[in-house]
Amino acid sequence: MKTLFRIAAASVLAIASLPALALEPFTANYQASYMGMQANGVMTLASEANNRWRYSLQIKNPMADLSQSTVFEEQGGTLRPLSSHDRSVLLIKRKQVDARYDWNTNQATWTGDVKADRSGPISLRAGDMDALLINLAIARDLAAGKPLTYRMVDDGRIKPMTYRVIGKENVTVDGRSQEATKVSRVDGNKEQIAWIVPGMPVPARLLQRENGKDALDLTIRSIH
Repeated sequence: MKTLFRIAAASVLAIASLPALALEPFTANYQASYMGMQANGVMTLASEANNRWRYSLQIKNPMADLSQSTVFEEQGGTLRPLSSHDRSVLLIKRKQVDARYDWNTNQATWTGDVKADRSGPISLRAGDMDALLINLAIARDLAAGKPLTYRMVDDGRIKPMTYRVIGKENVTVDGRSQEATKVSRVDGNKEQIAWIVPGMPVPARLLQRENGKDALDLTIRSIH
């Protein structure tokens, strides 16, 4: 990925040498806006047996109940998905999809409410992640000065993703204003913007826009 920061060469080297943020359990509470209505969002990272982690996100309001979770491991400094579970309830419409990332055979497969051509298998490469896990990777990689370029393997498809820094902006977390770096990814008529605060393991804010309008907005209220 292109160099994103206009700073002195010595500073670039200093940033690039920084270690990745260590994984630590957390619970982050978000104020969410989805489908034009306010909602509550909770994002958690929990340690499991055998050096595995479970990263989860739930968003709920009277019209929708969305939940996602990914079980992963840290492999050589990268986050490697092992399985994921996505469930959505929109009014009377329900959908559930489960994914399995088998690194012994290097294949990903999907079951549940998926079309036949989206069930896989898809060949995996080192560094592949699902969509949810990329949220954690962005915060780690920006802090370490690494390129924000990823290959997403999710929902039976492969999509390359590159985020670019678009500026700085203050955000309020636990009643305290903090400076965040804004990164953006554009895909056709869709854009995702993330606000990254130094030392915070996940974005302080996530905004998804479609056709120039806000579709989903997650703003952190507290994290512990």
